[in-house]
Amino acid sequence: MSSYLFLIFFSILISIVVILFLVKYIFSQEKGSEQMQNISNAIKEGAMAFIKRQYKTIFSLALITVLLIIIANYFGNLSKGSNIAFRYAGHVGIAFITGALCSGLSGYIGMYMAVHSNIRAAAGAKKGLNSALTIALRGGAVTGLAVTSLSLLGVTILFLIYGGMSNNDILIKEAPSLIVGFGFGASFVALFAQLGGGIYTKAADVGADLVGKVEAGIPEDDPRNPAVIADLVGDNVGDCAGRGADLFESTAAENIGAMILGVALYPVFGWKGILFPLVTASVGIVSSIIGLFFVKADDNTDNPMTALYRGYLVTTILNLIFIYFIIKSMFSGNLPNGGNIKCFYLYLCAFSGIALSYIFVLITDYYTSYKYRPVKSIAEASKTGAATNIITGVSVGMESTALPVLAVSIAIFASYKLGEYALPNIANGGFYGIAIATIGMLSSCAYILAMDTFGPITDNAGGIVEMSGAPDEIRLITDKLDACGNTTKALTKGYAVGSAALATFLLFFAYLEQVKTILGRPLDSVFPVDIGKSEVFIGAFLGAMVVFIFSSAAIRSVGKAAQYVILEVRRQFKEIPGIMEGTAKPDYANCVDIVAKGALKEMILPGIIPITAPILVGVILGKEAGAGFLMICTITGVIMALFLNNGGGAWDNAKKFIELGNFGGKKSETHKGAVVGDTVGDPFKDTAGPSIHVLIKLVSTLTLVMVSLFS
Repeated sequence: MSSYLFLIFFSILISIVVILFLVKYIFSQEKGSEQMQNISNAIKEGAMAFIKRQYKTIFSLALITVLLIIIANYFGNLSKGSNIAFRYAGHVGIAFITGALCSGLSGYIGMYMAVHSNIRAAAGAKKGLNSALTIALRGGAVTGLAVTSLSLLGVTILFLIYGGMSNNDILIKEAPSLIVGFGFGASFVALFAQLGGGIYTKAADVGADLVGKVEAGIPEDDPRNPAVIADLVGDNVGDCAGRGADLFESTAAENIGAMILGVALYPVFGWKGILFPLVTASVGIVSSIIGLFFVKADDNTDNPMTALYRGYLVTTILNLIFIYFIIKSMFSGNLPNGGNIKCFYLYLCAFSGIALSYIFVLITDYYTSYKYRPVKSIAEASKTGAATNIITGVSVGMESTALPVLAVSIAIFASYKLGEYALPNIANGGFYGIAIATIGMLSSCAYILAMDTFGPITDNAGGIVEMSGAPDEIRLITDKLDACGNTTKALTKGYAVGSAALATFLLFFAYLEQVKTILGRPLDSVFPVDIGKSEVFIGAFLGAMVVFIFSSAAIRSVGKAAQYVILEVRRQFKEIPGIMEGTAKPDYANCVDIVAKGALKEMILPGIIPITAPILVGVILGKEAGAGFLMICTITGVIMALFLNNGGGAWDNAKKFIELGNFGGKKSETHKGAVVGDTVGDPFKDTAGPSIHVLIKLVSTLTLVMVSLFS
């Protein structure tokens, strides 16, 4: 075990060194003119103020939750003896607090780097496209590496402390179940961070667009718009802080789920089956670091995405090489039944997961890029008004769910069968194949998160350039990067949904393993979930309903918060003379404060729904009904997230396609219809959609933590 632990901690150390190098590089870059710095400082102050208020609210809720977790786990395990019950409750509670703190720190790092990189990327655009791209991507890379390394470090240390360091097989097998609280704490913070940030960013965006673009007829990021700073702040608190916490909990929950599955195969692999996800994550960090330094764009290119794809390709190829040798090293040997472990089939499982990530990227690109039929059809529908734009956009969003669901289904089926071939006549061998596929898909997480954070950094850079009155040739560079950033944000959302689909399948299996352990059944036995039972059917029905109620509450929250912004912007246009002429300065700070208060107020209800519903189902209807709730909530959530993310992304790029001069351009009635469609899509793709794939993992980790209370 020691050599593999050395590899894990060595990769974390490399990540820290590279992070320090990237931070030094970014902070050594020029910050542009005084006017650009003033705008950047306003964004930074607004973002920092919001995240402090938001985290104060989130951690107040977390303290209440951790007390409930400790009490529930104590009484749920009291039948095993008071000492064991106390140990379980204490370990799970500490893991929850650790996961929550690390998740919050991940979000803070993401936002901190974004608000310091945006001004430097804007100033870098004066030197050329490659300079601005490098600064923005390296700013995002700090977030990607910090999030994945922090997740890996937290899970590894808790595993070792909770029994992984011992020579006692019972303690080693017990440890992954005790660190489930880490995943739940991470999911808890991520849900509220994504919700609060998503409500903030889209309320500001919708308010700025409807009053600024549609009513006043002024451009995006126009300094005369009182909501423009709030909009730019929102990019950081939603897309950076929220997504940083989101992908932190993704890696944590998925690694823990795979480790629990490794416990089920302990007679086959021993401790190696438990440690394998962490070892793979460590080499994924190294691959992502190398891939980042292959990104370089030609200053004259029209498509900087080519440079980003090159880095992604290098990362993927390295992961394929590294994972092959890890599987060969960790799993070569004989099976307990006398056969041999067929490592090549296990490697093909990892390959299927990596292939799925590429397929999701291609599908998402097809449905959200203005190069292809779906987005062009929405833009064309805008010629006859907002109504036909919205109808077509909803249709595209619904259509976009089909290919991803088929891709996930094929990947699950293929990796399950490959796992069975690799581990013949071994119970749960097929499930471990799915675990390896999930781990393979997650291996590029650091690079994916770097591309994701690249998006809001370039968006802010474009806003800073426009508000500061920089020359058109500079704006042209930031426009290219902004369009590229919109694509990367859409692609990473697709990636996140795909990995969530595989991961929640693992977490569902982990739930069944926990139930078998509580009931005292062998891990290679079957715990049947009979959907024909009334309790199970009701639990499943409620699981589907929760996704819709949550989505409704999240979208409605954006609408309510946006109303505050719209009224404030209209008031300032009316009561502050000279704004439209440019002779008076809008009150940006008041808009920022109004959005912050509205977002924090509106995030509470949507966040409470997925926390209370699965507990009530499990306590009232039982463990089997809890499994039904979990399964159908997952399936419905994945499909709904695809619909919302892709539909919203398609609406956004349909508007941008028109702004490029198609169908009449920015000054046309077609554009006004597209702006309305885009405002409908905003809470879809940046609030409800990203929050749903956090929701389904939160529900999974929550049921794992609370299953001892279920009847």
